[in-house]
Amino acid sequence: MEVSETDTSADEAVPYLDVSGLEFSYGEVKVLYGLEFQLAPQSIGCVMGRNGVGKTTFLRNLVGLENSSAGKIYIDGSDATKLEAHERACNGIGYVPQGRQIFPLLTVEENLLVALEAAGSAEKSIPSSVFETFPVLHQMRKRRGGDLSGGQQQQLAIGRALVTRPNFLVLDEPTEGIQPNVITMIGEVIRKLVDEQGMTILLVEQYVDFVRKYSDSFAVMNRGRFVAQGSVDELDSSTIHKHLSV
Repeated sequence: MEVSETDTSADEAVPYLDVSGLEFSYGEVKVLYGLEFQLAPQSIGCVMGRNGVGKTTFLRNLVGLENSSAGKIYIDGSDATKLEAHERACNGIGYVPQGRQIFPLLTVEENLLVALEAAGSAEKSIPSSVFETFPVLHQMRKRRGGDLSGGQQQQLAIGRALVTRPNFLVLDEPTEGIQPNVITMIGEVIRKLVDEQGMTILLVEQYVDFVRKYSDSFAVMNRGRFVAQGSVDELDSSTIHKHLSV
């Protein structure tokens, strides 16, 4: 489905995430060009695209790790454009970066507690829901993060984002380098977070099958622009061939 300026959705609900005219540059190099993006509340949206087209930069602008040069970002009806990353975290945004970026020398438990402290959470203990979501983290809570497998580290990275009980969870390629059974488990977890806890989730994802199975909507990026968007049912073979095939 190609982007159309006149295309309107039958669903008139106020979007949870509303991005308009978003632009960003690294010095003189422009990376994002007037992005328009919406995500419905309590849904999963996937940003797709080939490597190097601006997907991670888009997420970093949403969570406040980069400052846009133009445009607006509204999250849950509030203008978040000028908020710093820690302010967005305090306002209910959780972020799981690409490559996990856990602390390898800290234990699983310490990694989770650091996230609580960094977000300025009033809670001082790890919510039991994190261990219920990822039982392996409880089993290995005294082991160092660097000693975990790739799949276990990804669970730790997601669990670290969940300790602050976010309303909006942003994940950058959560299935990258993960074995198939853990990919399935992660998909089921994020679907459950939406369906049972009312969370809104946005992720960058390369696997089309994963997107079709777990997502509600998609947006394809190319050279810093969204070139196709729609419900996941509209992610057809022609869109995949044109914008995603290598």
